[in-house]
Formats: sequence, C-alpha cells, structure tokens
Amino acid sequence: MNQEELKQRTKAFAVRIVRLVEALPPTTVGRTFANQIVRSGTSVAANYRAACRSRSKAEFAAKLGIVIEEADETAFWLEMIIEAGIVPKDRIDSLLQEANELVAIFVSSRKTVSSSLKSNHKSSIDNRRS
Repeated sequence: MNQEELKQRTKAFAVRIVRLVEALPPTTVGRTFANQIVRSGTSVAANYRAACRSRSKAEFAAKLGIVIEEADETAFWLEMIIEAGIVPKDRIDSLLQEANELVAIFVSSRKTVSSSLKSNHKSSIDNRRS
C-alpha cells in the first residue's frame, strides 16, 4: 500500500468514526465517548498526513508514533463502546478491526523506518573511523 492509498484509508476511517459518533446516544456517557473517539479517530488521518510532510526519516518515525497512539486509543474507545453496551459489537466490529489493522500497519512502518535510521547512523559512524 503506497502513501496516497494509506492517506485515503485513514481518511475513510475518520469518516466512519464521525458517522459512528453521530449515531451514539445523547447521554452523558455517549457524549463523553463521542468526544474522545472523534478526536482520536480523526487524528489518525490528520497526523498521518502530517507525517507524510516530514522533513526527515527521523521526523517521519516520530510522527508515526503519534499516529500509532491515536489509532490504538481509537481501538480502546471502540472496545469501551462495545463493552458498555452502547452499540452492539456486530455493528462496529469492522471499525475495530480497521483500527487494529492501522495500528499494525503503522507499527510495521515505524520499525522499517527506525531500522533504516539505525543502519544509516551505523554506516556514518563506521565511515568516520576509516
């Protein structure tokens, strides 16, 4: 999956979160969960977009860390919505699955970038010794 496809995927995820929030009940708990999940769920797309504008691999890796945190927090709120019985599991299970898949994708991406940074750093150190 390339960068543009991932931008679209995270944006589609954000839209699905917004639609879920609109369907939550207007109770104290419903509003609280809605406020939390709309922030974290839309932040996944916004922060990934910001990561794509990074000026370096190190900055990209750091920003991916934020994306991972937000996607994982969104998964947490989805689990809370299910476990509190606010929305039936079968209605948002695919959204929870997408949150977990996004976490896995971004963790993998960050590992790749981080290992690239480590090998580049080691190469530059080795070159200075020569």
